[in-house]
Amino acid sequence: MSEKIIPGTGGDHYVPYEERTGSESIVYFTRDLSAEGLRKAFLKVREPLVGKIAVKLHTGEPHGPNIIPRPWVKELLEKELPEATIVETNSYYDGPRYTTERHRETLKVNGWADFAEVDILDEDGAKEYPVHGGKWFDHMCLGAHVDRYDSLLALTHFKGHSKGGFGGSNKNLGIGMADGRLGKAMIHTTPGQSDQWDISDEEFMERMTESTKATLDHFAPRISYVNVMRNMSVSCDCEGVNAAPVVTPDVGILASLDILAIDQACVDIVYAMKEEEHHDLVERIESRHGHRQLSYMKELGMGNDRYVLIDLDNGERRIYPKDCIVGLRPFGK
Repeated sequence: MSEKIIPGTGGDHYVPYEERTGSESIVYFTRDLSAEGLRKAFLKVREPLVGKIAVKLHTGEPHGPNIIPRPWVKELLEKELPEATIVETNSYYDGPRYTTERHRETLKVNGWADFAEVDILDEDGAKEYPVHGGKWFDHMCLGAHVDRYDSLLALTHFKGHSKGGFGGSNKNLGIGMADGRLGKAMIHTTPGQSDQWDISDEEFMERMTESTKATLDHFAPRISYVNVMRNMSVSCDCEGVNAAPVVTPDVGILASLDILAIDQACVDIVYAMKEEEHHDLVERIESRHGHRQLSYMKELGMGNDRYVLIDLDNGERRIYPKDCIVGLRPFGK
């Protein structure tokens, strides 16, 4: 049974910026949704990445329409990260990415194998990594190949998520680095239960976030984060061609060295949209108590929910979330 939620941390409640406290981090922003825009944002957070670099991104179900465009990633790797490796893990649910063999076939179908080495981190099983300060876990089972890498880029498609409310950097690492059998079971399922979706909303957010913390505790400070706010269905890329239609406007690309700040900034930008633009995504976030991802990251000391948003398109001036979306064309027009 989930622990009682502390007042003010409920995941169905959006906390306005003026009600937040603490230090501010830097989040960079560009409206340039292109390979060049991705490079521009990435270069602002390039410095911590040293040695053998892992790039964690969601490579998608077969023919998934909403993932980060492969040509953008190809150009980024070729021009800025020629020695880096894309990393993934197998899925918890039975599907096209459930086994390493099926997963590699899906990578071929989606075109990743045409230009990139993809290391399936749990191909050889799992390894326990400590979680410091967690209330659900003292360790998390990540893919055993994590030890191959010195630093990590979380390259994330920001969108909705059927279980998490939204999928940002926290979801990308929390679910995406956990191995497909042990780690993902720890997050989704109460021990001894056969129902892999039996964890309640708030508890799920906390378990997922503690999984992310295992990755941060291992790599920090050698981690950078880039979130791409494009094709933001309420569905995760795990749903592939069955994802709900996209009705939220495209926005741009964000980059930061702070995982909480970048995910919070993306959520703030969504909330700054007009009602008709953000209704579906806000409903998905609040109905799943997705804000608990953010408040729990703050409780665990994983980052700041206050930030300075730097506009890379206009002389690196400071802007506010609503200024990111002023003048956006209606989606699909």
